[in-house]
Amino acid sequence: MRFTIKREELLKGLSVASRAVTSKVPQPIFLNLKLDLNEAGLFITGSNNEYTIKTRIPFKNENGEEIIRNYKEGSTLLQCKYIVEMVRKMEGDEVTLEVLDSTIATISDDKSDYHLNCIRSEEYPDIDLDVSGVTFDLKTPEFSQLVEQTAFAASTKEQRPILTAINLEASGGVLTATATDSARMARKTIENLNPDIEFVANIPARTMVEIQRLSEGASNISISVTDKKALFEFKDTIVHTRLVAGDYPNTKNIVPKTTNYTLHVNAAELLKAIDRANVLASERENAVDLSMSEEAVNVSSSSVQTGSASEKVEPFKFEGEELKISFNSTFVSQAVNAVGGEDVTFRFVGDMKPFVVENDSDPSIIQVVTPVRPF
Repeated sequence: MRFTIKREELLKGLSVASRAVTSKVPQPIFLNLKLDLNEAGLFITGSNNEYTIKTRIPFKNENGEEIIRNYKEGSTLLQCKYIVEMVRKMEGDEVTLEVLDSTIATISDDKSDYHLNCIRSEEYPDIDLDVSGVTFDLKTPEFSQLVEQTAFAASTKEQRPILTAINLEASGGVLTATATDSARMARKTIENLNPDIEFVANIPARTMVEIQRLSEGASNISISVTDKKALFEFKDTIVHTRLVAGDYPNTKNIVPKTTNYTLHVNAAELLKAIDRANVLASERENAVDLSMSEEAVNVSSSSVQTGSASEKVEPFKFEGEELKISFNSTFVSQAVNAVGGEDVTFRFVGDMKPFVVENDSDPSIIQVVTPVRPF
């Protein structure tokens, strides 16, 4: 195996694939990147067995400019940590990589010359990257919005793995994404899907966030789902992820059907008030109080050791009897940002019942937050 390649293009491909290589891997072999050069270009694969990225560097770019030259087809495994750093630190416009005897690779430019131990590519485990199951396309902005409006509500704790996933369900021409950490829920729907597409899949939220970052600049994402895996294809990259096993919690009845109080408020003004009140909320796990009546809306917080804060929120419109509710300021701020829009609507059942955060002009997104007990 031998090739000379534009250094920036090689570094880009290595950096993309390396995002799937983690320090905690089931086998040491996954600490390597697989490089495979064939008639279609240079393919670079990184994996931790649960999550895999395979990206392609073509021989020429879209403008017909040569990227790879002086090549001989072949494949090898190189230690991810070292090959990425070597190419990053090189200064030449081009890098030449050659595998000498299946155990040593030379990586060089006009100034630097590295010798790196390598492994035969046959040692790398087989990973199923074939498209199968249910397949459909989403526009990249749609996918990005779906992730931005739900992923933050997934749990980051491994005690309940199922809560670290975003639940995707397609039925009746609607794709529904749901995330919850049991204290809050975010739900986003995308309509106009092919009505024949039906599936349910629990996809790790951190993987969805990674795909969102990697797919920036692509026009579409092709998604295929089976009962064990999901594949995401965009530009010259394929991302494979195993699904999170288990039944996702039933969240269909979390959104209250009837509410007793409604608050319409400017989103930016509310966020600024919460942020300022949160300065003194550290003792209460970021808990702040929201007091509402037809005359005034106030955000407040207090600390036994440091003091208290209170701020009026204007403009607003409140419907219902007087109500005071306490909530995690981070949860509500993230919910308000997720629903978007200049104004936001809160719908309450009571002081200790989950409440709804929504944008009246965009019914495709809804947030539910559980209050905290006042101190």
